[in-house]
Amino acid sequence: MNGKTILVVEDDRDIRTLLADFLRREGYGVEAAEDSHAADRAFARIKPDLVILDLMLPGEDGLSLCRRLRERGSTPILMLTAKNDDVDRIVGLELGADDYLGKPFNPRELLARIRAILRRVEASAGGSQERRRRTFGSFIIDLGARSIETTTGTSVPLTSGEFDLLACFVERPRRVLTRDQLLDWTRGRSAEPFDRTIDVTVSRLRKKLESADPSATALVTTVRNGGYLFTGDVKDA
Repeated sequence: MNGKTILVVEDDRDIRTLLADFLRREGYGVEAAEDSHAADRAFARIKPDLVILDLMLPGEDGLSLCRRLRERGSTPILMLTAKNDDVDRIVGLELGADDYLGKPFNPRELLARIRAILRRVEASAGGSQERRRRTFGSFIIDLGARSIETTTGTSVPLTSGEFDLLACFVERPRRVLTRDQLLDWTRGRSAEPFDRTIDVTVSRLRKKLESADPSATALVTTVRNGGYLFTGDVKDA
């Protein structure tokens, strides 16, 4: 056992059982839920390190559950979607999911994505005791503690994916970063054709920074045919 617990929310009993058995063989603790009510009960008992969430659930659908899970905390969420449901994927990312995988999928790819997400969280949160604090504009970001707040002390709630993206920008200010580079650095995989993950995450990040400080409108600018540029003046805190 590696000490990590995964919550699998999947209404198809056969898929749910196969996923749970596969992940247990790979050393993970697994809680399984067939719908949103069972997922809520699981969250009342445990604090999972990652949630695998099927969007096609009976009753409350996966998108609604994704929204609620994101409102209650930053537990990483990996969505399972129908192969061609691009709209649902984009909406899921807008709601705060960290990654997605289309059905049918290769279990080894699912495992690779789980490991990549958990690796990023561990590297930032527990890999070093050093407090790497930076300032830019009216914000203070702690790269070690994975937290960001304004200079007046207002916390800015970011998802795991949003924080990873902001960390990339803060560590490489005033450089044009392509979507492929950002995908590789934040998601541990090459970009798929027409992958809109980065665009959606940038949009969410902008909104949250601007909500905390309206003057932050130009912190992340789009470079046509290039990618994105972080314009903040980054300094050690």
